[in-house]
Amino acid sequence: MKNTEQDRFDGRLKNASEAKQNRLERFRAAADDPERLAGRARRDEVAAAREAKQRAKSAKLLQEKEDLERQQSEDAKREAEQASLREAAIKAELAETADQVIAKTAAREAERKAERDRRYAARRNRKR
Repeated sequence: MKNTEQDRFDGRLKNASEAKQNRLERFRAAADDPERLAGRARRDEVAAAREAKQRAKSAKLLQEKEDLERQQSEDAKREAEQASLREAAIKAELAETADQVIAKTAAREAERKAERDRRYAARRNRKR
């Protein structure tokens, strides 16, 4: 068997260290590569545009939500005002109806009393 330098532990350790160093140098060289930097800049632009679009969409949705809430609030306020007006109208109508019922009842009672008085007077006149 041959004992070459590659077979020894220190040779393998040296080769591994050189390979690691070569990979590190290639990585550093690739980091400064103009094509790679341009690609990275394009990806950053796309990401920034996507983020701006998402922010605009979020702002639009938030504005729509606020508009909807404001509209619902105005509708609720309008409904409450209309309900209070209807309630006031119903109360006024009930009061008017109650006054009419009271007046009719008083008129009927007055008629009954007049009829009763007439009958009593007629009875008194017959006895005499």
